[in-house]
Amino acid sequence: MRQTSTNYKAAVAALALMLAALPARSADRQLLDILLENGAITQEQYDELIGRDTLAAEDVIDAAGADSETSPGAEPTPEPETTLEAEVSRQIEAETPVKASYGPSGFRLETRDGNFQTNLQWRAQFRYTDPTNTDPRQLEEFAETGTWTFEPRRLRMKIGGHGFRPWLKYYFEIDLQPAREVDADTSTSGARAIDWRIDIARWDWGGIRLGQWKIDLNRERVDSSGRQQFVERSIVNRTFTIDRQIGIQLRGRAFKGTAADLSWYAGVFNGEGRSVRNVTANYLAMGRLQWNFLGRELAWRQTDVEFTEKPTGSFAIAGFSNTGPCTRWSSSGCGNLDGFDSPGDADPEQFRIEQAVQEFAFKYRGLSLQQEYHRKFIRDRVVGSVSDLTGAYLQAGYFFHYMMPAIPAPLEFAARYAYVEEPNEIERNVYNEREEYTLGANWFFNGHDNKLTLDYSYLTIDDGLAGLNDSINRIRLQWDISF
Repeated sequence: MRQTSTNYKAAVAALALMLAALPARSADRQLLDILLENGAITQEQYDELIGRDTLAAEDVIDAAGADSETSPGAEPTPEPETTLEAEVSRQIEAETPVKASYGPSGFRLETRDGNFQTNLQWRAQFRYTDPTNTDPRQLEEFAETGTWTFEPRRLRMKIGGHGFRPWLKYYFEIDLQPAREVDADTSTSGARAIDWRIDIARWDWGGIRLGQWKIDLNRERVDSSGRQQFVERSIVNRTFTIDRQIGIQLRGRAFKGTAADLSWYAGVFNGEGRSVRNVTANYLAMGRLQWNFLGRELAWRQTDVEFTEKPTGSFAIAGFSNTGPCTRWSSSGCGNLDGFDSPGDADPEQFRIEQAVQEFAFKYRGLSLQQEYHRKFIRDRVVGSVSDLTGAYLQAGYFFHYMMPAIPAPLEFAARYAYVEEPNEIERNVYNEREEYTLGANWFFNGHDNKLTLDYSYLTIDDGLAGLNDSINRIRLQWDISF
């Protein structure tokens, strides 16, 4: 039985190709006769196809007869499209369990019942910077002679979808070639899995996520680097992000569509950063409560290139606590802020960190606003000191085409201000103050999937220990493309 089914599919596929080259309907019937004699199709299928073909032929004859009786100026009746070839094509489609397409998530393969789906997308960023590709943090870094550089900033492969049921979701992201310094070991360019997670998202009010991902603490970090308003995140990000962690999180949304619309997140994680097992009995605990005050939830992406028809905004508070050797995190994992021991030199339970963030975001008809305020306390349990770090940013963007049609529709202008107050690298009880003033422009060829970004930053530092200040100007140009 299985062999017959296989033969049928192969024969039908061959028939569809041959019919395109055969002009006569007699040839169609001869092929069907051969398929029936070889057992590739049943008598019932044969009769159905012959019947459809006969009806189509009769329709053509009737239409031709009707045309002959009409006046000379009348338009002829179009020939019906129901042919044997079209019917065979429909049967091939019905017999194929998987369909392919392309959309916002890349190339898609999915079963016709909708229970299995896989999306594959590639993303690349090509960046030019002058005079530095980083945010200088210490006085001596501002004084260094910079150099312009080309940089393949991010080369990523994304794989996501769902399995067995649409609410059982999965996602993987592979970093294929992280940028490295000239004298760095070539192993640092190896591919690495930076995200991997599974979501049980059957209900809006609650679900479970487990794996490794950028923890949902603050919007600026969770927003994908391919969905940013500027070339890179603000100077606030490095000091206050908790980045990617391994763990489990409960998440959901309550009172959806009302004035009390809330999104909530609560989870526990190793606290050691990306791809690292917990080395202590402690864990990182976090929570986030987000009020969608207009009854609509904002997607985790910047700018309003989608032109949000209804005003949509959110106000959120979040926080976390952790005890371990880390004082900062990044996509590379556990690290240290300037002036603090590195994870390799620190005691496994040396630093107790408590941090809170307040956040606001809003979009409406081409306008986008986003703001965060951070407060971070680091208690050194070995030295006995407590450091108090603060940081904030405010950014806005607008497509002025909607105000002045002479300005091209794909062009967005944006501005950002940010500041950070953090310990000096020599004396922790003395603080440096850094500020960022950035202007940017985006040209969206195809939304965030294909865009060109240019930004200019004026960066300053006030060194609390030396009593000196300095500044630097920076220009960055980046092409970001996903396909």
